[in-house]
Amino acid sequence: MQEYDVALKLLLQKSARLTMRELTGATIEKWLEIEQPKVRNLRMDLLGETADGGLVHLELQSTNDATMALRMAEYCLGVYRLFGRFPRQVLLYVGEVPLRMDRELRGDDVWFRYRAIDSRELDGDRLLESEEVGDNVIAILGRLRDHREAIRRVVGKIALLERGERETALSQLLILAGLRRLAGAVGEEVRKMPIYVDIRENEVLGPMYERAVQEGRQEGRQEGRQEGELVILRRLIEQRFGPIPVWAEERLSSRTTAELEELTPRVLGARTIEELLK
Repeated sequence: MQEYDVALKLLLQKSARLTMRELTGATIEKWLEIEQPKVRNLRMDLLGETADGGLVHLELQSTNDATMALRMAEYCLGVYRLFGRFPRQVLLYVGEVPLRMDRELRGDDVWFRYRAIDSRELDGDRLLESEEVGDNVIAILGRLRDHREAIRRVVGKIALLERGERETALSQLLILAGLRRLAGAVGEEVRKMPIYVDIRENEVLGPMYERAVQEGRQEGRQEGRQEGELVILRRLIEQRFGPIPVWAEERLSSRTTAELEELTPRVLGARTIEELLK
């Protein structure tokens, strides 16, 4: 499953009620089990129930799929089989190229239609005013007067959260910003603020970190444990700050294995490479 998909689902389910109302016109009271084992094991993205018992199906898509209308029709019938009710269906498109998927199926006696929304149609400035950080983060995908100012405001709000919430929101912002080629701008704002993130404990970045650790250890196995830790740390530093200057390489090479292990989880929280290696 793509990282943006995981991030958006968590945001929409937990802290983006304004966005959900903008997309569906409804407030979700509870989220339902959405695997449909009785119908070809279909798995939709989000299915919620409103206070009056209505069902809302939200599908997330980052590419144009020529079979999308058929997929949505199958999801619709699958929900009806399980719950005896037709859902209101909305597809949220977050891709970079223009949305061009068919939104209906027509036959002599059949007409199926669903609603498709390009995330750029969302009023990002309105979402920035929401008290829920999920709406603020999703604003990065919407229509904004000033993307740089929006990023600055969102990062500022994230900085005020408790540690666990802050780490999750920051990783979600970085992932969604990547869909708009704004991850670099987010990184610049993060480096200006005193935000510490332990990537080992983060539900999104943690697995990425662990993969880097394993790959680094494999590459450095021939040279022993210290070289393995150096490989890991170099890779994370380059992802965070770019090419490593000569002075930083010299400083890293002089560190003990224990010191290198201590530095590794601090990479994302440091604002500059100088701060990391002081």
